[in-house]
Amino acid sequence: MLIAGVDEAGRGPLAGPVTVSAVILAQDIVGLNDSKKLSEAQRLSLVDEIKAQALAWSVVHIGVPQIDQINIFQATMLGMQQAVAELSQQPSEVWVDGNKTPDFGIQAKTIVGGDGKVAAISAASILAKCARDQLMQELDAAYPMYGFAQHKGYGTPQHVAAIQANGPCEHHRRSFAPVRDMLQQELF
Repeated sequence: MLIAGVDEAGRGPLAGPVTVSAVILAQDIVGLNDSKKLSEAQRLSLVDEIKAQALAWSVVHIGVPQIDQINIFQATMLGMQQAVAELSQQPSEVWVDGNKTPDFGIQAKTIVGGDGKVAAISAASILAKCARDQLMQELDAAYPMYGFAQHKGYGTPQHVAAIQANGPCEHHRRSFAPVRDMLQQELF
């Protein structure tokens, strides 16, 4: 049975995409765990090994326009469907970190805390986190005033202050309260 593990990174930030990965592993990889429990160096050291040893893997970014249009939950579900659809081999079952799963057209189950319990979900967690972090570092080069490389788009005091000082850029989620509230204040 081919099981695809699915996880996301970036549901909560004020900026940047939500990134979803799906991974089918052929064998366990030493060191896999929930990406949040690994250092950046540990995550980066596992990325190439995951990609080399996986039977199939994919990473999908759902951008800010879609997040603002359909909401972060629906954008995450869409990303999960796309990530599974883009696998080079189709799994017989999909295991998703969390308590909600979209319709994949095949058997699926949710596992709360799955990114720390199931190797394929851990691998997906790592790929999603590293891909999103890389994208946020690239955005930092284009928009250095926001500090994306440091906070990865999350609503830190530094980030909120940068939005207040500079206004939001095209990569900020206008449907998220802090950004939306700042934009509404500008209207008055």
